This record gives sequence, structure tokens and C-alpha cells, in this order.
Amino acid sequence: MTRSQDGTEHDVIVVGLGPGGEHVAIKLAEAGLRVLGVEERLVGGECPYFGCVPSKMMIAAAHTLREAGRVNALAGSSTVTPDWTPVADRIRDEATDDWDDAVAVKRLEDSGATFVRGRGVLAGDGRVRVGDTTYTATKGIVINTGTAPAATPVDGLADTPFWTNRDAVRLRELPSSLAVIGGGAIGCELAQVMALFGVRVTVVEVADRLVAPEEPEASEALEKAFAESGIQVLTGAALGSVAYADGQFTLDLGDQQVTAEKLLVAAGRRTNLAGLGLENVGLDPDAKVLDPDERMRVADGVWAIGDVTGKGAFTHVSMYQGAVVVSDLLGRDGPWADYRAVARVTFTAPEVASVGLGEKAARAAGLDVAVATGDLGSRGWMAQEDGLIKLVADTSRDILVGATVVGPAGGEIMSMLALAVHAEVPIPTLLHMHFAYPTYHRAIETVLKDLAAPR
Repeated sequence: MTRSQDGTEHDVIVVGLGPGGEHVAIKLAEAGLRVLGVEERLVGGECPYFGCVPSKMMIAAAHTLREAGRVNALAGSSTVTPDWTPVADRIRDEATDDWDDAVAVKRLEDSGATFVRGRGVLAGDGRVRVGDTTYTATKGIVINTGTAPAATPVDGLADTPFWTNRDAVRLRELPSSLAVIGGGAIGCELAQVMALFGVRVTVVEVADRLVAPEEPEASEALEKAFAESGIQVLTGAALGSVAYADGQFTLDLGDQQVTAEKLLVAAGRRTNLAGLGLENVGLDPDAKVLDPDERMRVADGVWAIGDVTGKGAFTHVSMYQGAVVVSDLLGRDGPWADYRAVARVTFTAPEVASVGLGEKAARAAGLDVAVATGDLGSRGWMAQEDGLIKLVADTSRDILVGATVVGPAGGEIMSMLALAVHAEVPIPTLLHMHFAYPTYHRAIETVLKDLAAPR
């Protein structure tokens, strides 16, 4: 097929170049397809500029301070003076190039893809409009428009200079006090970072516990760790209004008020689907998420990946889905999307990691459920680190369907459990493994034995 003279005809158009969209565009271009990538903000999306990468730099620094603070209990004495400047410099210079995506754009174009900066709108019949120009895709369109911080419907909030995560990662100086609305992964991670750097922090969560999608035992462990580090946690909060005056925020919770110099709102995210022209490809223009099939198709000639699919707002899910789309568009025979073993990690101290189904979800699915919970065993005692491991099994198949790990490097400990859930490894096979002593993951063996014990 020949290229159109004005350069508007392509094989594939990728609308939104977050991690998954960027991956799709590069891989398809490297395979010889004519690819157009469209992005109105930064190529690479939220993760490298405002999410995963800068926040984990912040977390690494904060956890270093935490470890230094343990010297007095474990190894002598020390004095630590926190300094935010090295963190801010690393984020600006190493993670984000001062929030400039020139390197990412070059990477995309070096693969052979074409890049257009602007908002892409679906126009039907394989067409995408960007500004005054309409581009055509002969093979299909991939949607990867991601999410943005959600607007919390609280009286007075919109009139205040509150922060979102996008503001937090740009900080050059830290406040003396911070209130955080939202006790999910983002709110908890940033709250603990600030607290470890000496900021007085209060977390306000409307649910009855922190990290509410996780197991209740995980929430309890994290709330205990927050209390020990001086973070005030207010769960089950009825947030009536927010006001700002004389350099101070005031949160009205009815029975009490919370005051702080700065306010971080981390109460969820919304998908960037409004105004995308979904109705022009036969989809609901008011849809909050798009429901793809196993090949990530959402309409004839249209694929969707990433946060907009509602399968997990994680970079690794977007990349996974992107690989599925690449296989489909290149005519490969799968493998197709499978979400039995979606893993997630909240990078607090302790980390909260989970995979697959929690106990409640497994019971709701009608499985023959057995659960067992244990601590971090000998290694946890040696290191004076608290934590837990919880396993969820389907006894009819004698396999794990879910697991949660709370502890140091919880995400790494959880990796073998993610493999077990994904590959449906029989529990007797897991019990016949060697578990190196004295590792944290050896504690899994003890919980497995409890799970397999006659009941």
C-alpha cells in the first residue's frame, strides 16, 4: 500500500502514548507498519514524569531515612538530618529531564513511527482528527489515553490551591504540615515520604481503612506502621468542606477539624475518555471505562489498553495489554489477555503486595475457599520487621488463587506467589520446594503448611 501524498494515511494510529501506547507504536513501527503516535501531553505518560519513577525516587530516599533511624535500635547511635534537595534534583534531572519528553519523542521517531503533538479525537471509519488535520488508519486505532487525578466533590475544595501527585513530585521545598485526602496507594506512599522527611502528616480516608482494595489484615498492618511513624490516620471520615485562608487549609470532618499548611488530594483518578469521540466508533460517549475482549478489541478496528480498560491502573498492565495488541495486529496467535494473576504493590514501609483474588472476592466468585495467614518468620524476627503473608486457595483445584504479602521487599517476596497463581501450580508442588533459610520468603512455607492442614 502506498503512502498518501500528504502523509495523513497510516496503518495504525495510537491515540495516547503512555507506557503501553508508546510500546505498541514502537514495536509496530519496528515491524514495518506505518504508525502515527498522537499525544497531547508528554510521551511516556504519567508513569515516568508524575507517577512510578519520580515517586519511587522519593520513596527510596525516605526509606533510607527510615533505615538510618533504626540504627539506634539495632546498631549503635546516629543523627540524621533530612534534606529534600537531592531528591528534587534527581527527579528533575534524572527521572524527568525537567519534564521534557524530547528523549521519548526521539525514541519513538527512531523506531520509524511518526509523532504528532495534540489531542486526538476519533472521527469514525478509521479516522482520527488532531486539530484541523484528519489522519486515517488502514488497520486500526489503539486508545491509550490514560487517567488524570479525579476531582473530589467536596465543598470549597475547587477554590483552594490544593496539590495532586503531579504537584507533589515537582516540589523543591517541603511544607511543615500536610493533610492528605485519600488513603489509597498514592496517598499512602506520598504521606509516608513526607512524614519520614519530617513533615507533620494527617491522612483522611472516607473508607473504613487504608488501602481498602487490599486485605483487611494488610490495612491493619499499614495503619500500625503509620501510627508508629507519627502519621495521624482518620478513616471513616465524613469530609464536609475544605477552606483555605492565611496560608492554611482547614478540613471540616464534622466532629473535628484538620489544619495543615498544604493539602494533597489523592482520592482516585478518572479516565481520559470524555470528548474522545467514542460515539463515532459505536461506543458509549459517557463510558467511564472500555471493556475489551481477550485481544483488547473494543470496537471494529479499535483496540484499547491501559487505565481506560479498568483492568488495573498499573504500568505493567498497560505494557502487558500493549503486547497483546501488537500480537493481534501482526497476526500472531496470542497469547491473549488473562487477568488471573494481576499483581500490585504499594511501596510503603512495609510494602503491601498482592496478586489475584482476595478472600472476599474469592468467596464472592463461588470458589471453595481456604485461607491461612502467618508472620514473616525467623527473618522478620532477626531484622525486627513486622509483616504478614496471607494465602487464598481454591480447595477444589488445590491451587492458590490469591496472595498478600506485607513486609520489607513485599513485592519481591510476592513474585513467587504471582507465578504460582498465574501457572496454577498445585499446592503440594509448592510444599515440596526448597525455601532458603533464613529468607523472608521462607515464611510462605509455614503458611502453605497451615493452608494444607486438615480442617
